[in-house]
Amino acid sequence: MARTARRLFAANGYAATTISEISGGANIPLQTIYSAFGNKPAILEEIRRLWIADADVQELHRQALATADARESLRLAARWTRRQMELGSDVISMYQEASRTDPRIAETWRQVLWSREAAIRRLLNSIAPQCRRGLKPDQALDVYVTCTLAEIYRTLVSERGWPPHRYETWLSDLLIHEMLDQP
Repeated sequence: MARTARRLFAANGYAATTISEISGGANIPLQTIYSAFGNKPAILEEIRRLWIADADVQELHRQALATADARESLRLAARWTRRQMELGSDVISMYQEASRTDPRIAETWRQVLWSREAAIRRLLNSIAPQCRRGLKPDQALDVYVTCTLAEIYRTLVSERGWPPHRYETWLSDLLIHEMLDQP
């Protein structure tokens, strides 16, 4: 059911897709969907939960925190960003669209982005002693968040035809250049 909803949300837009269409596409009775989820925001949240579980970025984040070499930490961060985008840039688009019309989803999305920033801040704090002299923690966070926007991934990979591994290499090199003193 979540796969069908994800496909329909991506193709038709979150707002335009009805639970009835999801029911028909998944061949699941409408009442079963309402019993299991209750509403479209809950279905979208299930899609996000499955995406994050599939991307398994927590393990890459853990490895990045455990690595003493800041360059390797940033390479792992680029890998986790690529993995999230490769498996879920459509989910990000769904949340962005749904946030414009549903305050509950907007609040959920703010919390998701806050959690993401907290994880990034932990990473940046772990490499702070190796960061470029004069780079303040908030500046480092601003650079990181900007460089990893979903719009950049979509532009380079979906629109410009870059393979995801090229995006990952580019992002890794960019983060290292922007964050660390060059040898």
